[in-house]
Amino acid sequence: MDKDFYNESSANKLGWEPEWFGCDGFDDDLVDAVAKFQKERKMGADGLCGPGTFRVIYNERMADLEEYRPASSKPGEKFIISNGDYFPIEWPKVKLFFEGDGLKLTKGYRKHSGERNPSFFVCHWDVCLSSKMCHRVLNQRNISVHFAIDNDGTIYQFMDMNDIAYHAGGKVWNAKSIGVEMANAYYLKHQPWYVKHGLEERPVIKNAICHGRKLQPFTGFYPEQLGALKALMKAVHSATGIPLKTPLSRSGDTNTGVSKKCADGKFEGFMSHYHLKKSKIDCAGLDLKKILGEIK
Repeated sequence: MDKDFYNESSANKLGWEPEWFGCDGFDDDLVDAVAKFQKERKMGADGLCGPGTFRVIYNERMADLEEYRPASSKPGEKFIISNGDYFPIEWPKVKLFFEGDGLKLTKGYRKHSGERNPSFFVCHWDVCLSSKMCHRVLNQRNISVHFAIDNDGTIYQFMDMNDIAYHAGGKVWNAKSIGVEMANAYYLKHQPWYVKHGLEERPVIKNAICHGRKLQPFTGFYPEQLGALKALMKAVHSATGIPLKTPLSRSGDTNTGVSKKCADGKFEGFMSHYHLKKSKIDCAGLDLKKILGEIK
C-alpha cells in the first residue's frame, strides 16, 4: 500500500492536514508521525490516518482548540472554526465557543465525522432580547445553530461549523446548512427594553412583504449587526466555498417568499429562513442581495 497516497486521500475526505501531526506534507515523515501518535495512544501503529485515528486526533484538537490558534499576522485578528481549523474573519468582535467569555451549546446538535461540505447558509432572527437569551432558549428547546449575532454586533460561534445544527427545520436542510440567529425581539413593544439597557431604539421595518402578504411593522437590525453579518458571510464563504448568491425574484431583487430550489435543498448560497418554508417569516425585510453585493 502507498501510505503517502492513502494519507492524502484520507485528508481530502476527512478534512485534516499534515500539520495536525506536526508535518508539512504527505511523505514518510507524516507516516512516522502518525505511527508515533498511534503508538502513544495504544492504537495499531500503521502510520495511516484512517477514520479511527482521525476521530482521536480531532477530539483531542477540539478539547484544546486554544492551543492550535494560528499565529496572527494582524493585531487582534479573529477567527471562526470549521472542522477543528481556524479561518480568519474581518470583524473585531468574535467570541468562540471554547473561550471563557464565549457561549457553547452542549446538546441539540449532531457531531459529524469527517469533513462536512455545507452548501447553504440560513439567516434567522431569534425573537429574543439578546444572544445570551437565545443561547438559553436553544439549550432549553434542545435545538441549535452555529452562530449568533448580538445587538452590539458581537458574533458568537456556538459550535463547530462542521457539526450539524438543528435549526432549519428538516433533516436534509440541517445536513446541508450553516445557520445564524440574529438578536431581534421583533415586536415593537420591546423597544423600551433596548433603551433601558443602553441601546438605541431599533430600526423599524414597515411595509415588508413576505409570502405575498404585507407584514405589520416590526423591529429591524442595528447597523452593527448588519456589518457583522456581512463579515460572517464573507468568512463562511472563504471557509466553506458556499457561493455569495441569494434567491432572487423575477425582477432580480431579493426573493420575498419560498424558493422551490431552496426547499428542495438544491440551492447553494445564502438565504433567509422564509426561503425554506411558508410558515416562517424570518428574516423578512433583510436585503441579502444588497448585503452580498457589498462583500469585497
